[in-house]
Amino acid sequence: MSTHRPTREEAFSLLKEYNTTEPLIKHGIAVEAIMRHFARKHNEDEEMWGAVGLVHDLDYERFPKEHCAMSQKILREKGWPEEYVRAVASHGWGMFTDIEPQTLMEKTLYAVDELSGLIIAAALVRPSRSLMDLEASSVKKKWKDKGFAAGVDRTVIEKGAAMLGIELSELIRESILGMRDRAAELGLA
Repeated sequence: MSTHRPTREEAFSLLKEYNTTEPLIKHGIAVEAIMRHFARKHNEDEEMWGAVGLVHDLDYERFPKEHCAMSQKILREKGWPEEYVRAVASHGWGMFTDIEPQTLMEKTLYAVDELSGLIIAAALVRPSRSLMDLEASSVKKKWKDKGFAAGVDRTVIEKGAAMLGIELSELIRESILGMRDRAAELGLA
């Protein structure tokens, strides 16, 4: 059992080692921001939740057909604690893995991964191109348009909200608040 606790710098460095495209790096940062927000809200370990958020799609660019499986291998080789490895793998539950989200951290990651993409898409079509004036109601309007951000699996987000026992609107609102912390880095300030 590893006792090493990865730092944000280690997580970000690892993300950039395996991902070169700006959208994937920004996706990691967006999910990290949301995870940190929810960790603070629930009085959980913000550094752990943030690191998991950053590296959750670690293997996606290089190994899309082995998504989640390669991340587990890489993280274990790097000596990451099993709790982090399991959380990263669980976000692919029902799609890439059979590891069902169990902990609050795992359920949160599962719920917000796809949602972060929808929020970014909704911010980009605003006149301000900003998260700072984006409201959950705007995202909910876009939600209904299946052609908008068509790659976003809305059923995963709904399942995640149900797992967390919160309304979809609250999940969206809290996720936007989390992403605002990193709006400048995301190019959405």
